[in-house]
Amino acid sequence: MAPLVAVVSSPRARLFACFLRLGTQQAGPLQLHTGACCTAKNHYEVLVLGGGAGGITMATRMKRRVGAENVAIVEPSERHFYQPIWTLVGAGAKELSLSVRSTLSVIPSRVQWIQDRVAELNPDENCIRTDSGKEISYRYLIIALGIQLDYEKIKGLPEGFAYPKIGSNYSVKTVEKTWKALQDFKEGNALFTFPNTPVKCAGAPQKIMYLSEAYFRKTGKRPKANIIFNTALGTIFGVKKYADALQEIIRERDVSVNYKHNLIEVRPDKQEAVFEILDKPGETHVIPYEMLHVTPPMSAPDVLKRSPVADSAGWVDVDKETLQHKKYPNVFGIGDCTNLPTSKTAAAVAAQSGILDRTMCLIMKNQRPIKKYDGYTSCPLVTGYNRVILAEFDYTAQPLETFPFDQSKERITMYLMKADMMPFLYWNMMLRWVCRGHWVVWGWAV
Repeated sequence: MAPLVAVVSSPRARLFACFLRLGTQQAGPLQLHTGACCTAKNHYEVLVLGGGAGGITMATRMKRRVGAENVAIVEPSERHFYQPIWTLVGAGAKELSLSVRSTLSVIPSRVQWIQDRVAELNPDENCIRTDSGKEISYRYLIIALGIQLDYEKIKGLPEGFAYPKIGSNYSVKTVEKTWKALQDFKEGNALFTFPNTPVKCAGAPQKIMYLSEAYFRKTGKRPKANIIFNTALGTIFGVKKYADALQEIIRERDVSVNYKHNLIEVRPDKQEAVFEILDKPGETHVIPYEMLHVTPPMSAPDVLKRSPVADSAGWVDVDKETLQHKKYPNVFGIGDCTNLPTSKTAAAVAAQSGILDRTMCLIMKNQRPIKKYDGYTSCPLVTGYNRVILAEFDYTAQPLETFPFDQSKERITMYLMKADMMPFLYWNMMLRWVCRGHWVVWGWAV
């Protein structure tokens, strides 16, 4: 049989095949670098705000551009999470422990870790201030602060998570509650929500719905389960090709979908969820539940909303092709905290990091950026315990697929990529950026 690399045609697919071969090999012990322990300076050539996927990846790249001693990361958390796997944790298919490493272990070697929270950005003075009062100046600033979960905007939350039968795959504190609620389900409504705000990975709220339906079938509870997906949106997915495929799955599995329904209150003592009907102002809909999965409203971090780098909605205001700030030429953004008009996923971060690296390289040489980001993002839509539809698309919501087959079809191979290969590649390749040249890794999403 010919090797996979020999039979696929596109450069992206050939590169993926190489990763697949690597990812399926026995993984050895992690050899991630540790950050420097030297005393933090007050000025850095490149200052990175945020130690998530975008921040760590860009710190690794910038270390190679300007030297480790000239790069610092501001990040308060001692733990770094691979959040895409939480979909499977909430469905009992993976352990939560697989999603976490120490922050120290993923920071590039000799890059300074400033374990503090960003309190204020002052781009006019090329400096930031931390919660501890420390002022740090920079020549170039990369903002990678992620997205903020606003559970408190739903009446009854987050305190409602203390009750049984409620979970959320979007927080490390609540993802295992989803699995507990799924196991404890007996009969009634299994209710899944999608808010009226931007979210990370727009496919994630329905992934747990499909997995729950599969679990109910597996355990013989499906005849007693009424599965309901209440979404504030007007469509099941933003790309028609994949939306059509999902609609067929919804029809086949007898799932009820209510559009323009936005969760505004949870009454955990009564096991009721209250929704506002967005196209009928003033009207609400109360639904009892036996299980409730909440996708919270989300927004830009508060520190960005009150900063000069934000647009009117609070997101970092960057050029959608170069990721350079529209007003401050030495400020850049990556990932969920930006106003890039594409789905907020780790796959998007992987694609953006290559563009941003080239943008900054040219700007450091006083040249104009020429590499353009096309909005590439990916969402592996998990539709069962061994099935995934691999959605890939661009700014225009047009499919931008990797493989020479129809990716709107459910496939076991794509599930294996999501569940097993991508975590390995994330920890061992994306964060460390061990490959030279241009490549993008697919399928990183919640």
